[in-house]
Amino acid sequence: MTRALLFPGQGSQAVGMGKALADAFPQARAVFDEVDAALSQNLSRLMFEGPVEELTLTANAQPALMAASLAVVRVLEAERGLDIARDVAFLAGHSLGEYSALAAAGTFSIGDAARLLRIRGEAMQRAVAPGEGAMAALIGAEVEVAAGIAGEAAEGAVLDVANDNGAGQVVVSGERAAVERAVGLAQTRGIKRAVMLNVSAPFHCRLMAPAADAMREALQSVAMTAPRVPVYANVLAAPISDPTAIREALVEQVTGTVRWRESVAAMAGAGVDTFYEVGSGKVLSGLVKRIAAGAACTPVGTPDDVAALPALA
Repeated sequence: MTRALLFPGQGSQAVGMGKALADAFPQARAVFDEVDAALSQNLSRLMFEGPVEELTLTANAQPALMAASLAVVRVLEAERGLDIARDVAFLAGHSLGEYSALAAAGTFSIGDAARLLRIRGEAMQRAVAPGEGAMAALIGAEVEVAAGIAGEAAEGAVLDVANDNGAGQVVVSGERAAVERAVGLAQTRGIKRAVMLNVSAPFHCRLMAPAADAMREALQSVAMTAPRVPVYANVLAAPISDPTAIREALVEQVTGTVRWRESVAAMAGAGVDTFYEVGSGKVLSGLVKRIAAGAACTPVGTPDDVAALPALA
């Protein structure tokens, strides 16, 4: 058995996430306390009790999802004997989940990850005025077709492929009028479905350049060490271990495409047959099953999920 741990991105947040773990395991509670202290905010109470509108704010959702994921990792280490350096071949995270993966791999601390994600979320929100940007999912489109539609619909505006999630799910991002044109074009090109997404900003496109600049500055001030196991970079669809390369990849990720399909396929091609989605939700498990048909993917986010796993040592 060759394992990889996967860490979810924005959209997987839900009120109540992590609460059962915190109630059951002191290791999980310690993670939430560390994040609360790092942010000088009772983020864990917001996670456990809501309101959902406040939790969904980008600046809250990003560190909250990281906290939920790292709480699971700490519980797996305590309860199932997980040793990431020994038991896991690769780590990967979807968008903000890349920070979760790097924290799990020991590249930077949980507190630093929380502070970086707070800066990232706030910078992304500031980068584009409300209503000026948008994102849309093209369902049933291969990435090359989606890129062609984006190029045609742009008409001189910013419109980029933001996510290649696999299984025919590609997300485009950019100026609102251009995204709306892409949705209209997709409906004439045999795309199964094209839908505008309910997001607060156009993530992973060139409009996020001011946020990339903010992250370049923030990342320079954070101490980093090489991860205990290789972490897949979203923008490279390849594992990296050098801290300088990791910093650059995290900066580029703000405006670049999340190459999730290629990343999962590469891990499967390298022998990974067992994936665990660590944290809130099951989005990545569904994508893995469509990208790597022969691999198993199990979501792990609750005490029951932890209890159902075999010992990992």
